Amino acid sequence: MVTVTGAYDDGATYTVQITGRADRPVIGSYRAAALVEIHQGEPIALSPTGPRATVAGDDDASVLAVLRQYTNILEESGPVPRRPRVPGS
Repeated sequence: MVTVTGAYDDGATYTVQITGRADRPVIGSYRAAALVEIHQGEPIALSPTGPRATVAGDDDASVLAVLRQYTNILEESGPVPRRPRVPGS
């Protein structure tokens, strides 16, 4: 599991673990879980210049991308999230 510590624009901080489970993509913060849930099914860039993927709870890389885009990541630890299969690649 990847552990992420970050802060929201209002200054509130969070620490979550990305689980890779569709039913509960992150644990540790209800607010971060709601953020991921709100964006499920939307396309998101996995990196500033990288491919796009659809946000899915069981896709570690897209969940991390949501946290990167909508919060300020302070620290990440753990294994590198697996990359989703990008259509056409």
